[in-house]
Order: sequence, then structure tokens, then C-alpha cells
Amino acid sequence: MINWPRAIERNRDALRRIVAMLFVMAGLADGEMAAVLPRHLRNHVMRILRPAEAAFRRLVIIAARDLVVEFLRSASPANGQPGGAGAKPCPTGWVVIGPPSNPAADPERASAKAATAIPAFPLLDPLKRFDFQRRRYAGTIPRVRSLSCDWSVPVYLRRPETPARPVPTPGDPVDATGLCRRLISLKRALDDLDGQARRLAHWKAKRDLGLNRSPRFNPMRPGRPPGHRKRAFHEVDDVLRECHSLVLDAGRGDTS
Repeated sequence: MINWPRAIERNRDALRRIVAMLFVMAGLADGEMAAVLPRHLRNHVMRILRPAEAAFRRLVIIAARDLVVEFLRSASPANGQPGGAGAKPCPTGWVVIGPPSNPAADPERASAKAATAIPAFPLLDPLKRFDFQRRRYAGTIPRVRSLSCDWSVPVYLRRPETPARPVPTPGDPVDATGLCRRLISLKRALDDLDGQARRLAHWKAKRDLGLNRSPRFNPMRPGRPPGHRKRAFHEVDDVLRECHSLVLDAGRGDTS
């Protein structure tokens, strides 16, 4: 008999420790954003962050397995429900009252808010890509630019030399805004496991009623979880393996 609260708390503490280590590794304080990071550091943090996100999704699935959500009829002023000007009917039965937002009225504020907004933690695994077409990227520049001799082309008709593509190095500064957002989103979700479980329960209820826009039926993708590695090189690999086994045990006989 599995002690589910103890198993969830043990893996949750391990993920908290791993996320705190990632913040220290990236040189960030809690909730701090970094514009750029060295390429090697950004790639190393991403290799640990991806399986940590997948492991926490499985903890959310386990925590939400016994939650039941009941949806009410959508309320609207036309049906005699409270509302008024600016009321918007919601599928959950709640009514949002207030003037409609207009981001174009203050573009500077809207752009600043979009730059610093932290998205909600994604509860669905990213789908696998079944693209068998090989992508080829040229690593060199063409050396033959003309079939005629250079001396036969007038100076004013000659094309300038194509600048060589810079070779990426491990120390190149790369954009780390998306990485920092994912780190902060995961940290906030770890501190609010019950809220994430309720979010997933709402998603399942909407799925059963056919209200979801996404055609996804299962929050987990088939096969191995994202970030899975055969050979573990970090503690997060063991945590992901255990969380995936736990969610499979919890879902036996339950296709949701």
C-alpha cells in the first residue's frame, strides 16, 4: 500500500531543492529575471529544468486524482442573473463584472506587463514531434560566387564579400528570459500544489464536457516523459523516474 501523501511530499521536497540549486547555479535570486546567460550555463540549466517540470506534472496528476469538479450553467444578464454592463458569462457559472480591458490605450504599460508576466505552469506534457524530415543547416558559406573571373566584372558591379557566420562558443551570451520565466513558474507551482491540482481537475471536467479547445485527452503524453534519459546524470532523473512510476500506479484502471 503506497502512502501517497508521503510519496508526494518526499518528491516535492526533492524538486524544491533542485529548483533552488538551479537559481543558485544561474546566479539569480528568488523571483529575479536575467536577460542573458552564457550558452553553456543556459543549456545545462535547461537539461535539468525539463525533467523537473515533467516530474512535477506527475505529482499534480497524483494530487488531483480524487478531486471532483461540478460545473454550473453559465450565468448571463439575459437569463436574469446578476451582471450588468460589461458582464461576461463564463462556462463555470461565475460572472466577471467590469469594463473590458483595452491594452491599446496604454501600449507602454501593456508591453512592460507582457515582458515581466510569469505564465502559469503548463499542466500538459508537450507533444512529441513526428517529423522524419532531416533539417540541414549550412555550416559554411559558398566559395564560388561567380562563374566568371573577378577581373572581368566591373568594380561597381561586384558584390561585397559575404560575412562569415560567427561560430557559436560556450561563452556566448544568449537570451535567458524564457528560461527564467519557466524557473519562476515552476517555483511558484511547487509552493501551490493544491492550486495546481484544482487546475488540473477543472481541465479534466472541461474535457469530459467537451469545453476544452485542445483535443488532448490525457495530460501525459504517451511513452517516456519529457526529459527522460536512460543514463541518469543528475538527481532529477531519479525523481522523474519515481514520479512517473507513481503516476502509473495511481492511474491503473483510470484512463484520465
